[in-house]
Amino acid sequence: MGTESRNPRSYGLDKMSGREIIRLMDEEEQFVLRALKAAEEPISLVAEQVALAFQRGGRVIYVGAGTSGRVATMDAAEMPPTFGVDPDRFVALIAGGANAGAAAIEDAEDDSHAGIVALNELGVNPNDVVIGIAASGSTPFVVAAVRHARQKGVWTAGIANNRQAPLLEAADLGVLLDTGPEILTGSTRLKAGTAQKLALNRISTTAMVLSGKVVENLMIDVKAKNQKLKDRCARIVCDLSTVTRDEAYQLLEQKDWNIRRVLEALRSPALRGRR
Repeated sequence: MGTESRNPRSYGLDKMSGREIIRLMDEEEQFVLRALKAAEEPISLVAEQVALAFQRGGRVIYVGAGTSGRVATMDAAEMPPTFGVDPDRFVALIAGGANAGAAAIEDAEDDSHAGIVALNELGVNPNDVVIGIAASGSTPFVVAAVRHARQKGVWTAGIANNRQAPLLEAADLGVLLDTGPEILTGSTRLKAGTAQKLALNRISTTAMVLSGKVVENLMIDVKAKNQKLKDRCARIVCDLSTVTRDEAYQLLEQKDWNIRRVLEALRSPALRGRR
C-alpha cells in the first residue's frame, strides 16, 4: 500500500535539522499537485454530479474516518457561510460520530455496520450524492457506506490515495489521488490529507459555481455573520454595481444583508431612476 510504504527520501528523518525536514516536506508537496492534476477529469465529473444533486434539492454526503473525516467535516462546515446553503445540504458522516471531528477515535473506522446505520438515519435517497474519502481506500466504515448507498440507487464517488483500493471499486466513480509514501511513514494527515482537502475544495466550489452561487468570481450568497463579512458584502455590491460604499451598506441593511436581493433591487427601473 503506497501510503503505508517507507519513503526512501526520509530514511534519515530523525537525523535531519529542522530546516532540512521543512525543505523535504516542501519538496514532497509537488506530488500532491501532480496527483490532483492527474485526477482532473474524475474530480470534474464528481463536481458536476454534486451540482446536479444540489440543483434537484438533494444533499452531498461525505463519509470518512480519521483525518479524511475531519477534512470532510471542515469542507461541509464552510458551505453555509460561503455559499448561503442550509447546513443540511452538505453533511459529513465521520466514524465515531460528531466527537471524532475534534478527537481521534481510531477504532471506529473498523465498524462497517456503523457506516450503513449512519446513512440510513439520514434517510439517504437517490436525490443525494455520497462521497467516500479514505487514504487507504479500504476503511470498512467508508467502503460499507458507499456500497450501501450505491445499492440504494444513490450516485457515489470514492476518493482514495492507493491504487486498486476497494473504495475505488465500490463507488460509481473512483478518484485516485496517488500522493505516494509520506515522509513520516503512514501519517496520511500529510500529503494524502492535503490532497483530499484540495480535491474537496475543487468539488464543492465548482459545484456551487455551476449552481449559480457565484457572479463573476464573487460570492453573492455569503452570510454576513460578522463585521468582516459585512464589509465583504458591501465590496461585492460595489463591484457589481455603481453604488458607493455608503449606499451599499444602506441597501444591505434594508435587505437583511442579502446581496442577491440588493442586486435584484438595483436592476429595478424604479430604483435606477432614483440614482
